[in-house]
Amino acid sequence: MRKIKGFLKMIFTPITIMLVPHSRTKPVSIRVPFAGIVFSTVSFFVGVVYLFTVAVHTVEYYQMEERLSYVTGQFLELESTMVSLKQAEQDFRKLFSLKSKTDVLESAEFLDTGSLDMESLRAQIDEATKSVTDIKQYIVEQKDLYLATPKGWPVPGYISSKYGYRNHPKSGRRQLHTGTDISTHLGTKVQATADGIVTYAGKTRLSGNVLVIEHGHGFSTAYAHNKENLAKVGQRVKRGEAIGLAGSTGRSTGPHVHYEIWKGGRHVNPSKYLARR
Repeated sequence: MRKIKGFLKMIFTPITIMLVPHSRTKPVSIRVPFAGIVFSTVSFFVGVVYLFTVAVHTVEYYQMEERLSYVTGQFLELESTMVSLKQAEQDFRKLFSLKSKTDVLESAEFLDTGSLDMESLRAQIDEATKSVTDIKQYIVEQKDLYLATPKGWPVPGYISSKYGYRNHPKSGRRQLHTGTDISTHLGTKVQATADGIVTYAGKTRLSGNVLVIEHGHGFSTAYAHNKENLAKVGQRVKRGEAIGLAGSTGRSTGPHVHYEIWKGGRHVNPSKYLARR
């Protein structure tokens, strides 16, 4: 009991704090209980600790906000890339009639925390994007080759003389026939069998009105004995476009088109190209 009374007496014992100014003003004395000084000191340190804790949490908050902003940006970028890949996939499915490919998503790894491994996903997307670019480039090249490759018949009719050695219908001598003769009605429209540029449109003594088209990729075609050439030198033509009218000009036995295909500077048999209707 005495100890308690002694303790209470001590904490409530006033302490005099004297403030002595440097001027001539009289000193000021403040009487404060010992308990008040202890309470003020403890409150000061508690406040300092609290402010330090708040400062640390504030820094962590801004770091987390910055990280969240970065991750959000990454996901938006990935989402945009995935949309582009899906659009490209739809285009390829139309071209090739293939089933949907989901290798990118199926091979993406997940951490034990359940979070998406973004680096792994990005690597998969980069690889898929490169594949899409390669496929697009391949399609462009193949399309150019397709448009440059002769296909189909220049006129409707029937083959009156095939490619190869034959007895010439007028001279009777055996010689190489470098094209295919297609008999048709006089004035029938002669159509280009591939896209290209007209490099010759004129008249010769033996072949009559002749028209030659350069298609690229080593292909060129010639159309002879025309009644009239409709296309001009330097003109760009498309497959199926009318370039002349069938006739019997030059050394000919009747209305037909002498059709030749050249590849790599040498004439080839047009038969396999005629079959590509």
